[in-house]
Amino acid sequence: MRKRFLFVCLGNICRSPAAQGVFRKLCPEMITDSAGTAGYHMGEPPYGPMQAAARARGLDLSDLRARQFHAGDFEAFDLILAMDQDKLRDIEQQRPQGNQTPVVPFTQFIEGGGHDHVPDPYYTRDFEGCLDIIERAAQGLAGTLAAGPAGNGD
Repeated sequence: MRKRFLFVCLGNICRSPAAQGVFRKLCPEMITDSAGTAGYHMGEPPYGPMQAAARARGLDLSDLRARQFHAGDFEAFDLILAMDQDKLRDIEQQRPQGNQTPVVPFTQFIEGGGHDHVPDPYYTRDFEGCLDIIERAAQGLAGTLAAGPAGNGD
């Protein structure tokens, strides 16, 4: 069964489209999307400096467009990955009653830990550092999927 993953940040122009781009390259058989908790940039492509940093790593984000997270995403996805605790709280506030879709920090998949969030490069200007964290988290998520629930690849 193909799994469906949603990556969520604030405006959906830096962190979450980058995470979607990295993860879809690692796991092209999976269904991926990204969204923002705010609608500031709806319909816009990822931020130019993030696209440039991603392109330098062989990732093309140019086909992605920003959209806002909505309650229907709980039914549309199997796992929702938040870039920081504020986004996790914003997402949970929209959870429909009775819905059990997991919402987790994306960084929980970084082997060895060390990061509790993905810093927003729109403000920090550290696009490379952001991509480093995203790549580690995406690799960890891909490894978790490959191991399966009992570590047997299922």
